[in-house]
Amino acid sequence: MERPSDQRLTTEGMQAPREGRLLALACGALAHEILAIKAANGWTHLDLHCLPANLHLWPDRIPDAVEAAVTKYREAYDEILVVYADCGTGGLLQARCAALGVPMVEGPHCYSFFAGNADFAARAETEFTAFYLTDFLVRQFEAFVWRPMGFDRHPELIAMMFGNYEKLVYLAQVDDPALDAKAAECAARLNLAYERRLTGYGDLVPALSALAGRTAR
Repeated sequence: MERPSDQRLTTEGMQAPREGRLLALACGALAHEILAIKAANGWTHLDLHCLPANLHLWPDRIPDAVEAAVTKYREAYDEILVVYADCGTGGLLQARCAALGVPMVEGPHCYSFFAGNADFAARAETEFTAFYLTDFLVRQFEAFVWRPMGFDRHPELIAMMFGNYEKLVYLAQVDDPALDAKAAECAARLNLAYERRLTGYGDLVPALSALAGRTAR
């Protein structure tokens, strides 16, 4: 699979580690958001390392990839936060992080923690026919939805795979009319009703704030 352009961010901020430094070990789909939160708060002691976002196409590979990165970087940092949710690993990632002794972001997936885990859970009974996109997935719709599902080659699969969905909900991290228009286009291509919900960064902010506050700069 062609690697999305966002993967250029996978080694941002990796300075020579020193005492008091922290590491956010994250999914590449969250790079823009973590960098924005870091810049807004002036967390110069927080580094970011991202694993390829396309690991989500093979969730069973995520725990091993996270363990390899934790093993590689843990001696160089005072704290590591794994910025993944469960992400389709069926609890395996949480178990692996517990065994490694590193915390991870709470929630079943990024849709939930961007919306706020409590709010997402409260809507679960009424939104089980909703398909969700984030800013990243709107930008990378072709690479992470359209082509992996084969819709570019077999458009007849859309009705088969999305026939039980009713709407596409765009959980927007930023207020960007261009992304809004693109998300609406994605909904039309999938023959779904469209709803945009501006969530901001949701529970990602307190999770990163808790990490950043654990040690002095």
